[in-house]
Amino acid sequence: MVRMTVLASGSRGNSAVLSSSGTTILIDAGLSCRETLRRMIRAGEDPARLSAIVITHEHQDHVNGLAVLARKLKIPVYITVGTHHEWQRWVRGPATRQVPLYKDDDKAYLDRCEHFRAGEKFQVGDIEILPFTIPHDAVDPVGFIFRLEGLRIGMATDLGYLAANVKMHLRGCDALVIESNHDVEMLRGGPYPWSVKQRVMSRVGHLSNDSLAEFLSTDYDGSAAFLVLAHLSEANNHPELARQAAERALGDRLNLVQNRLVLASQTEAMEAIRF
Repeated sequence: MVRMTVLASGSRGNSAVLSSSGTTILIDAGLSCRETLRRMIRAGEDPARLSAIVITHEHQDHVNGLAVLARKLKIPVYITVGTHHEWQRWVRGPATRQVPLYKDDDKAYLDRCEHFRAGEKFQVGDIEILPFTIPHDAVDPVGFIFRLEGLRIGMATDLGYLAANVKMHLRGCDALVIESNHDVEMLRGGPYPWSVKQRVMSRVGHLSNDSLAEFLSTDYDGSAAFLVLAHLSEANNHPELARQAAERALGDRLNLVQNRLVLASQTEAMEAIRF
């Protein structure tokens, strides 16, 4: 059986679990180690079965618990070289740019680290993973296509717009986790400084409800049995606004996926999707 659950999604932490019959992986580690393990257990996932952590990019809400979690569970981390280096710079801080003499003193040390490149497939157990480049203001951000047990599952969050290569990769997915970050008018009238608003709305920022709706109405192939709206802003969006925008864009095609439009939450793990 294939299972997928989003443990958390939003600006305060992002993480998801994907399991095949023989392999379980964690996608991003934006929660604390303790909270990640707590939410996994509540979602019915055994942390001891985790085979690896795969990372999309180095922003804090995607890597906050990475070092502690990887050390505690003694599992490898799959990450691009650029993302790895930038994460190390963030963890060590400006006062400790040099690598500590002893690894036990180095908070950015990973016992087991595997580097991958966008566009090149790699394997974790029986899960094939294809990373692809996404437009976001990080060093080397990626989305993922996972192939397992005859299924194709896509994940694309933290992207300023849906580039042609992203649209291509998201075709033919049996499940799709995709960003619906903000309502444009809420963002414009919201509490963020103007510089942050500009960053969010830029082509390397985050995908709005309207931008996702345009994709769903014009380029989405409707193949996913489960469509998960993710990374909703708590300050600049509302779940019903995101849902309504997606439902309008899908129109009659929503019946073809049996109303399996799901919203990921920041505060609790999503009920597991099962195939």
